[in-house]
Amino acid sequence: MDQRLLLRALASVAALTVLTASASACTANSDGAGGSGFGRGVAGTPGSAGLRDPYFPKLGNGGYDVQHYALAFDYEPKPNKLSGTATITARATQNLSAFNLDLHGLDVEGVTVDGAPAIVQRDGDEVTVRPRDGLGKGSVFKAVVRYAGSPATVTDPDGSKEGWLRTADGAFALGEPQGSMAWFPGNHHPSDKATYDITVTVPKGLTAVSNGELKSQRPAAGGSRTSFAWRSAEPMASYLATVGIGEYDVKSSRPAQGVPVYTAVDKTVAEESDETRARIPEVLDWAQENFGPYPFSSTGAIVEREGDADYALETQTRPVYPVGAFNVDFLVHETAHQWYGNSVSPKAWKDVWLNEGFATYAEWLYGEDFEGVTAQKHFEDAFADKGNWIFPPADPPVDNLLGDPVYERGAMVLHKIRQAVGDDAFFALLKDWPRTHRHGNASTEDFVAFVEKTSGKDLTALWDVWLYGEDKPAKP
Repeated sequence: MDQRLLLRALASVAALTVLTASASACTANSDGAGGSGFGRGVAGTPGSAGLRDPYFPKLGNGGYDVQHYALAFDYEPKPNKLSGTATITARATQNLSAFNLDLHGLDVEGVTVDGAPAIVQRDGDEVTVRPRDGLGKGSVFKAVVRYAGSPATVTDPDGSKEGWLRTADGAFALGEPQGSMAWFPGNHHPSDKATYDITVTVPKGLTAVSNGELKSQRPAAGGSRTSFAWRSAEPMASYLATVGIGEYDVKSSRPAQGVPVYTAVDKTVAEESDETRARIPEVLDWAQENFGPYPFSSTGAIVEREGDADYALETQTRPVYPVGAFNVDFLVHETAHQWYGNSVSPKAWKDVWLNEGFATYAEWLYGEDFEGVTAQKHFEDAFADKGNWIFPPADPPVDNLLGDPVYERGAMVLHKIRQAVGDDAFFALLKDWPRTHRHGNASTEDFVAFVEKTSGKDLTALWDVWLYGEDKPAKP
C-alpha cells in the first residue's frame, strides 16, 4: 500500500471492533437436528477466537490452518446483494471441538463440516462452528459456509475505507488489514496463507476480475449473467485477495517468454491509463533483475476511477489503483510488493515495515537507475523529514500502524544495511531474502538474523539506531 495516498491512522486495537458487533445465534442444520450427534469420536477443545496479534488480537483464529478457499458468489450491484458459498479446506492443528471464522456484516445461512450439518453461534465478527464430530489433530476437513447479505465498507477513524467498496458500475474489495472479512468468511490473519479459487457471477455486460489466472468465463442464468472463475495457485494472505466488478477495458497478453499480463481499467479512465499500463512488462523485467524470478504466474492491474479508493494496494498479482495513483512510481512500489509482502508475508502486523520498507526502497533503486536520483539522495531527504522520526519502524504505535516511518525509515534501514555490507552483498540479499521465505511468512527477528548470518556482520548498532531507536541521530 502506498502511504502517500493512504493517510491511514488505525486508531488502536479497538479499531477492529469499529466493525459492528452484534450478537446472534443460529443453528446451521438443514434438517433442524441441532447437531445432536456432536461429540462422537475425537475429544477436543475449541480453537482460539483470535491469534493474539499485538495490534489485532481478535483477527484470525487458532486450531486450524487453511489450505484452500473455494469462493463462489453471485453479486447484484444496485441493491448491493451478495449470495455465496465458501468451501474452506483446512488442517486441524489440535484436537478440535469447535473453530472460529471471521466474518463481518454478512449473514451465515448454514455450515456443514465434512458433509454433516454443524451448529453455528454468532458474536459480532466471530462465527463459532461446532462440527457434529470432533476433528483430530492433523486431520484435513472441509467446511462449507453458505452466506448472504449486503457486504459492508469499513471506515477507519481517519476516513479511509476498506472492505467492500461500491462504485458507479459495480464494486471492488480491499483488505488491508481487516477488510477481507467483509466479503468472505475465513481465517483473516496474514500468518494463515492459502490457495484460492474465486468464482463471481455478475449481470451480463459487467466483468469480474480477481487474483491469479482467469480459468473460465461462461454465460449463466440463461444468458442474463456471466460467471468468471479465477484461480490463485500460489499461497496468498487473505488481505491480498481482491475482486473488482464493473465495466472494464480489459487487455491481456500471453508472451511466448515472460509473465502473462491481465489488466482491467474502468472504461472512463482507460485512455489516460494506457501509457502506464503499457509499462507493466518493462517494470516487471527490471524488478526481476533486482529481486529474482517473479514469484507468481501472472501479473496486471485493476484501475478504478479517482475517488473510488484513496490509496493503491498490492493485491496479489493484480494491484488495485485509483487512476491518480496509476503511474510509474506507484507501479514500481506495488510490483516490488509481490516479492516483499505478498510472497514473503508478515508473521504479524507489527512486521509490516518489511513490506513497505522494501517497496519504498525499490522506488529509490528505480530512481537511481532511470531518473538520475541516487538512493543516497532519497535517504538524505528522508533523514531530514521530521515525520520519519515520530516512532521506530519496527515498533509502530497501534494508532499509526502504517505511518510514514514504516515506509521511509524502513527504506532508510535497508540503505544503512547496503552501506554496511556493500553493494554486492546487498543486491544478493534482495534476491536471497524472498527466495528463502518464498510463499511463507517472516518476522523482523527473522530478517535481522538473516542479514547477520548472510553478511557475517554484527549489526547490533545499526538495528539499535535505525530499526528500533527512538531518537534521530545527529547525522546520517
